[in-house]
Amino acid sequence: MTFDTKTLPIITNVSRRNFLQGTAGVFVLAATLRSLPAHAEKPPKFAGEGMPHGLREKPLLFLALNEDGTVTFTCHRSEMGQGVRTGLTMIVADELEADWSKMKLVQADGDEEKYGNQDTDGSRTTRHHFMTMRRVGAAARMMLEAAAAAQMGVPVSEVKAVNHEVVHAKTGRKLGYGALAKAASALPVPGEPKLKESADFRYIGKANPELIDAFDITTGKAIYGIDTRVDGMLYAVVARPPVYLGKVKSFDATETMKVPGVVKVVQIEGTPPPSEFAPLGGIGIVAKNTWAALKGREALKVEWDLGPHASYSSDSYRKQLEAVTSQKGKVVREEGDVEAAMAKAAKRVVASYYIPHLAQAPMEAPAAVVRIKDGKCEAWGCIQSPQAARERLANRLGITADNVTVHVTLLGGGFGRKSKPDFFVEAGLMSQAVDGAPVKLIWTREDDLQNGYYHTVSVERLEAGLDESGKPIAWLHRSAAPSIGSTFAANVKTQIPIELGMGLVNTPFVLPNARFENPEAENHNRIGWYRSVSNIPRAFAVQSFVAELAAAAGRDPKDYLLELIGPPRQIDPYKLGDSWNHGEDPSVYPIDTGRLRAVIEKAAEGIGWGRAVPKGHGLGIAGHYSFVSYIGVAAEVAVNDKNELSIPKAVIAIDCGPRVYNDRVRSQLEGAMVMGLSNSIYSEISYKNGAVEQSNFDGYQVSRIDIAPAEVVVQFVGGDNYSQPLGGVGEPGVPPVAPAIFNAIFAATGKRIRTLPIGKQMEA
Repeated sequence: MTFDTKTLPIITNVSRRNFLQGTAGVFVLAATLRSLPAHAEKPPKFAGEGMPHGLREKPLLFLALNEDGTVTFTCHRSEMGQGVRTGLTMIVADELEADWSKMKLVQADGDEEKYGNQDTDGSRTTRHHFMTMRRVGAAARMMLEAAAAAQMGVPVSEVKAVNHEVVHAKTGRKLGYGALAKAASALPVPGEPKLKESADFRYIGKANPELIDAFDITTGKAIYGIDTRVDGMLYAVVARPPVYLGKVKSFDATETMKVPGVVKVVQIEGTPPPSEFAPLGGIGIVAKNTWAALKGREALKVEWDLGPHASYSSDSYRKQLEAVTSQKGKVVREEGDVEAAMAKAAKRVVASYYIPHLAQAPMEAPAAVVRIKDGKCEAWGCIQSPQAARERLANRLGITADNVTVHVTLLGGGFGRKSKPDFFVEAGLMSQAVDGAPVKLIWTREDDLQNGYYHTVSVERLEAGLDESGKPIAWLHRSAAPSIGSTFAANVKTQIPIELGMGLVNTPFVLPNARFENPEAENHNRIGWYRSVSNIPRAFAVQSFVAELAAAAGRDPKDYLLELIGPPRQIDPYKLGDSWNHGEDPSVYPIDTGRLRAVIEKAAEGIGWGRAVPKGHGLGIAGHYSFVSYIGVAAEVAVNDKNELSIPKAVIAIDCGPRVYNDRVRSQLEGAMVMGLSNSIYSEISYKNGAVEQSNFDGYQVSRIDIAPAEVVVQFVGGDNYSQPLGGVGEPGVPPVAPAIFNAIFAATGKRIRTLPIGKQMEA
């Protein structure tokens, strides 16, 4: 398995072109991609922001070397705790053979013309740009070696770059990178940069340097979106409709204007879909400080037209989803004759699983600052999709995109919420209303939980027919959930391909007769990205159901799962049904059942699968493939006589292919374990009369230290072959956590729980 050479980047010497703002360098290289990868030439319908845009022949990433030896790398993706700024810099520094202390990073502004797709989502930043970084660094290294050889008057084969210098071994002469920068800038770029052998790596997969932002974060110097300050800045909050697509019927701002510090009250017009990322509408309050804005909002009198979703209720909608999954829906994958096999089955097992809406709830709620002056707009904020913010600001403010600058700050978490730039547009409208003065638009926690883009609600119904030995001879999976496609277009009622490829049509089991269906489900709120997206309900349902089948067959659940996965083989995901698989070439990224088996076995080994456990303890296991990575999770739970749950140990094994920054991979998986526990035990967004019932962390709970596993073990599988492509890391760890925990609860108590979160179900 190797990289597709047709999509490898072209390295361009742009030393004489003014590409980089605020980046000093006499020697500058940029990368462009020469073609689209297979399956990305025709992106699926609704392939908007957050989905593969295609790879354009435009500069993407930049490396600049100055005469003082400083190397500046421009990062085009956003940092929200995943370590991308450090990881990408490590790749460049390694191939460049640079001194880490002389590396400097600049965050790119939102500009698709310069940097291509800047969406930081889909666990794809490093995996999509690993080879790009390497080739840029290697090209620069070779050009510096050529410049040094010319100055020394020796063959280039006799010199070698070593830790920011080029050394002539025979004589011991050395030339520093800074001294070579100008000469190197005049040289042609090598057509095929010679990459290092992995054994020669100094940083990639070996070093765990301190995060580039660690000092500033730990000393309070780091600037997040909510920290941004601009001279003369005003502050704003918005009163939004309590129900999706509601509108202002009338309002009275008399008392609001009496609040000291309130400057202006502004009505915002909402825009229904398919205007994907427009504000919900409402009334904005601009003030001299945040407190005044909040008190002004409290004093505002608004009468709302609640619109078409005023009767939306989670309880009744769950019943609707259960009803449609009990009937035949749109067939999205089918093999064999399910009905005939079911009729012959010795035993039939049916289970329905429910997953509620979830909110991303990042610690830093959305915040943006916008200033408009002389027909130009300048914005700052915590955004995962800066080019989308730039486009939407331009459209709503009536100016061209080249007159909009979006500065990307650090993000205090994102999990998909900050890929939507509606809060930037709100800030722009507030600034426009006060003659372009800078305005910081702040979302409170209540705003965030009650007006967001939520992970979809889902009912997953599975049915299996077992033969006399307990082996499934028929498999039926119906998945009903409002689609994220409804964010991009009106009247979307079935899942779009990227969702279907998240654990539904790409279920990698050996099944002689199988059918996968997707009944219609209408959205009643804004559906958005959430860490690992539809993989959460699918992994929960499928991996829980496998354990149920094992129990029905009197089999060990780990052995039963491995038997369903079958022997090691490679599967083309596009031949399983209408899926997207993130646009990856199946010849490069097939589903490899051998790798899936390996992580499950590794997790089982780590938990001590099969050992005797104390009374009230149980072991559970689950595995899942997502974002072209493989995850196995095994957990030990303990349930006392008061039905209180604790988790003595959890093991999470990953095969993501080659790893760049091991410490960050481990941290991402530890974080995924905690977030998976939140989904399993506490978190739920519910609706009543069209409105979200939760308003803060007292209602929308997340995992705290008391429920965290006493021990979390992260185990790496594979990853030694750097000629292989990388998988994702940020998202794949979440989906198998819930089923592993719930399967362990069943082993400990005999209680089978099919609804997320657990809540009070342990008490039943």
